[in-house]
Parts: sequence; structure tokens; C-alpha cells
Amino acid sequence: MTSKPICLIIGAGDYIGAAIAKRFAKGGFHVVMGRRRGEKLAPLIEEIEAAGGSAQGFTWDARKEDTAIKNFALVENQIGPIDICVFNVGGNVRFPILDTTERVFRKVWEMCAYGAFLSGREAAKYMVERQKGSIFFTGATASVRGSSGYAAFASGKFALRGLAQSMARELGPKNIHVAHLVIDAGVDTEFVRDRLRQAGKDPESLPPDTLMNPASIAEAYWALHHQHRDGWTHELDIRPYAEPW
Repeated sequence: MTSKPICLIIGAGDYIGAAIAKRFAKGGFHVVMGRRRGEKLAPLIEEIEAAGGSAQGFTWDARKEDTAIKNFALVENQIGPIDICVFNVGGNVRFPILDTTERVFRKVWEMCAYGAFLSGREAAKYMVERQKGSIFFTGATASVRGSSGYAAFASGKFALRGLAQSMARELGPKNIHVAHLVIDAGVDTEFVRDRLRQAGKDPESLPPDTLMNPASIAEAYWALHHQHRDGWTHELDIRPYAEPW
């Protein structure tokens, strides 16, 4: 068991999830991370520990109920009480509606909405008993606006937003801070840079700060967790200064 507060990140990928992990580790949290291929977390854990923080990782398929139940129990019973749970699983795919297969739609929904439900429910199970905690969900532009080619992604993210709203209204009076973060921009990842190249744009030619730095997103999560409960934010949209909206 650790004496540090615990930040659990489900969907601890190489960019946003990693940035959140590093920010909370820097702030004195023990960071527990999960992703479908847990072995990929090794370099991030090494980086956090080299900087003086503490972290550990697990293979974690957020779409599996038995995995959610088992892993939450493991963290709570063997590592310590979860102070903040961040659900950061992606699912961003683009397919014209006629090319969107049943498998694609179902898989994206499982990643964006069903996995969020499982993680949110399990986090709440422990936090309600303590009357304390934060549960944050990573949303996207697609959470509030559907776009051509994004029927699957927008459907999943719309559902995620509804889940977050319902949980916030139910759990807020129990002193649990539930928030939904709309990442309304292209984040500076290799995935986004590849999409720009495919669209005929050179990422290197963009003005500074056009793409969002994952570290800036992590600061928003850090600030949200430290809000006083008389001024909790439920939905926070984040975008670069030049993003059209």
C-alpha cells in the first residue's frame, strides 16, 4: 500500500494519458495506469520514476466488465484508495456512413461509452463509500458536434457526455467531482500529424501553438481536481487560441 494519493488513468496512451500521468506524479501522486497493451507503459513508468515520481501499470481492456471489477478491486485493496479516476480511452475513427460496419460502430461505442460506464461505475462504488473523489472523462469535439464521417465516433462521445452529466448530478451531492473535458482541437500527436499530411498539409508549417500540447491538457486536469467544491466545473472545453469554433 502507498501513502500517496492515487491517480488512476484508464487509457494511458502515449500523449494525453502520458501527460496526465507525468503531471500528477510530479504533484506527489502515485500514478496507476491501464491500457490494452500494458507492456507499452514501461518507458513511461521509467520516465516518471527517473523524475522522482512513482507509477505502475496494468494491462487493462476497458471494455471488459470483469477486468474493470477485478482491477479496481486490486488497486483499492492492494495499492490504496483512488483519489482521482481519469477515463481517457480514445476511439477516433473516420468512416463515411456507408463504410461504417457494425463492428466498427459497436467497437467505438464500447471504447467511448460502455468502457466509460464500467470505469465510472466502479470508481463510484468506492468513492461513494468514502464521500470523496474525482471522476474525469476525456471528451472531444465529437462530444458536442457530429461531423461528416464521424457517425460512430460522435455517437460514442455523445453517449459519454450524457453519462458524465448524469453521474455529475447524482454524485455531486455525495462530494464526488465528475467532469467532462471537451478537447476541441487537434492534439500534437503523430496520429494528428499523419492526418494533416494525408490532407496535404505540412504540420511543420503550422503557426506555433496551433496544435494542442498534451502537457497543457494535463494542467487542466490538475486544476480541475484541485477546485473547491463550491465552484466545481462539470464541463470544460479546451482549445488553442487559433482554433475556429
